[in-house]
Amino acid sequence: MMKLYSAAASPFARKVRVCLIELGIEDQVEMLDAASTPVAPDDMLITQNPLGKIPCLVNEGGEALYDSRVITRYLNDLKDGGLYPSGPKLWEALTLEATADGMMEAAVLMVYEKRVRPEEMVYNVWVEAQWDKVARALNALETGWEGHLDGPLDMAQIAVGVVLEYLDFRHSDRDWRKGRDALAKWQAEFAKRDAMQKTQPHV
Repeated sequence: MMKLYSAAASPFARKVRVCLIELGIEDQVEMLDAASTPVAPDDMLITQNPLGKIPCLVNEGGEALYDSRVITRYLNDLKDGGLYPSGPKLWEALTLEATADGMMEAAVLMVYEKRVRPEEMVYNVWVEAQWDKVARALNALETGWEGHLDGPLDMAQIAVGVVLEYLDFRHSDRDWRKGRDALAKWQAEFAKRDAMQKTQPHV
């Protein structure tokens, strides 16, 4: 059986868990909780991933794969799924997934800045610069990606759905929906998917 090092609050790990459910193979993976931060990596995790980051998938051959995009591509190929389109649409999907992942990274770094650093060392200018990245990406999603978001399910849509809920989870005071009615409407519908409902963080 495969093993997934994960954490309930991690959007990157949630991406993988949603992927597993959408592919119908969640029962083929053992979930291992790995609480890790940049300054306190999980000992169990770093034996598999020297970077100490989640998610990390150990396949049935004992090989460790890490970075959420690597894992989801592997799982999709393993299942011969359709979460990554073929032809020119692939590059569109990968670009959109990378956009969502960049939003996740910036949003997570905002959390770490205030959670890991001593209060007197928090650099609020840097925090706001991370949010600027998120806001620019949100505007791009609102105005330039509606055709893809309304198309057949793929990992790009999953990544966007996950990051938008992460913003609700960790940065609700930022009100990402303001001025982005189309994106908010899309998110409300996407959140109804069974895989999204089953993987909502509650920590």
